[in-house]
Amino acid sequence: MSSDNEIEDSRAPLIEHLIELRSRLLKSVIAIAIAFVVCFYFSNDIFNFLIRPYSEAAGESMEVKLIYTAPQEWFFTQMKLALFGALFIAFPVLASQIYMFMAPGLYKHERSAFIPYLVATPILFVIGAALVFFLVMPMAMSFFLAMQQMGIDEQASIEMLPRVSEYLSFVMVLIFAFGLVFQLPVVLTLMGRAGLVTSESLKGKRKYAVVGAFAAAAILTPPDPISQIGLALPTLLLYEVSIYCVRLVEKKREEKEKEEEE
Repeated sequence: MSSDNEIEDSRAPLIEHLIELRSRLLKSVIAIAIAFVVCFYFSNDIFNFLIRPYSEAAGESMEVKLIYTAPQEWFFTQMKLALFGALFIAFPVLASQIYMFMAPGLYKHERSAFIPYLVATPILFVIGAALVFFLVMPMAMSFFLAMQQMGIDEQASIEMLPRVSEYLSFVMVLIFAFGLVFQLPVVLTLMGRAGLVTSESLKGKRKYAVVGAFAAAAILTPPDPISQIGLALPTLLLYEVSIYCVRLVEKKREEKEKEEEE
């Protein structure tokens, strides 16, 4: 009889957690859906904004022209763009719902320690996206435009006419790649707080970090040297920042241990 009561007692919290999870997921989906509708309505404006690095690289003397080669391509590109924008805009809601779901199971000091990482994540992602938009993309587009060939001296005319879907994919890959890489300080600092890594171990693996940075850049970015170098160099800088952040976490832990001993 007592075992049946224990099963019922354990089942009740599980059902409560599932109801809470469903509520948080529903709110997240509603936030994404609302943002999706808004972004789809303004999809033309958003796409024209994303073309700015291309326009900057082309200059005033060159016409910026994109094409689509299938009747449905531009529509699906708008859908993809709307989803991309919706996830970007709704991220604060998603992050807050994740935090509110996890918060009841955390101690007070754990909740206070978790909030800075929750705030830093979107900020670092935006910094990475801004680096792509204002620096890497114009340089990459200038590199690609320089490969065009004018039809003079009996040469064939080779002109870049990117498809709307391919250009959007190019932009999205770069933004997500840089946004994810810029989470490196957050991830390594959390691992340092959990005791999985130390500042000394990170220092000892610098040479592997260099290889890993360029390998990740080769995988995550399109196959052009501008994008790959543009991602690899900030990754190495962020690795050094991560070492410093982990060291700060270790110092705080050492100070707390000394206070407890006294």
